[in-house]
Amino acid sequence: MSLPPIVVFDLDGTLAETAPDIMRVLNLILVREGLAALPLERARELVGAGVRVLIERGFKVSGQPLDPATLERLFEEFMEIYAQDTAGSSHLFDGVLGALDALAGQGYALAVCTNKPVRHTKLMLDHFGISSRFAAVAGRDSFPYFKPDPRHLTLTIAAAKADPARAVMIGDSRTDIATARAAGIPSICVPFGYTDVPIETLEPDLVIQHFDELVGAIDRVFKSPPRTSLTA
Repeated sequence: MSLPPIVVFDLDGTLAETAPDIMRVLNLILVREGLAALPLERARELVGAGVRVLIERGFKVSGQPLDPATLERLFEEFMEIYAQDTAGSSHLFDGVLGALDALAGQGYALAVCTNKPVRHTKLMLDHFGISSRFAAVAGRDSFPYFKPDPRHLTLTIAAAKADPARAVMIGDSRTDIATARAAGIPSICVPFGYTDVPIETLEPDLVIQHFDELVGAIDRVFKSPPRTSLTA
């Protein structure tokens, strides 16, 4: 039996608006360290590269040096605080549920590939009630590799038992685009996620404005000539 095609989603800024909870925990950490809380509007430039980088960026914006030992201590504190409430102020973007239903109805396998730790990823998907929709859920710590290493994406596809030759990555950042490009897989991006520059300037295969456009966009990229993998 042939393997199904697959749509792989990033999580933060792609499937869900998660910045309010991420910034809430970051600000708890900053205030504990004697620094001022940062406004939610800074999330687009801070979120998206993992928790350690988030903390580093938060300290840099605050003009405070951060040594490696302190970073590791604050990382562990962040992880525990965040696990207590990963999504209380977060929400799925409009149209996500309909898009997931439509893709599943057309025979696509679905997966999540995120640099969020897998523990917190599963807690969040459970909160939204969508865990069962995904054939594979891979976080930063699921494999020895994480985005932008293309093996994070290709191993997620393998875990979902899907066809890598009929795969597409849905994301919101340069990390998602670079990962997909290195794997020779097309990328479709949303413009409302966490990126420090307009997503169009990073040249994904397509940009959609709403999840209602996703099924049609996937049809378009699969009709386009395939990319050559940069890792081949």
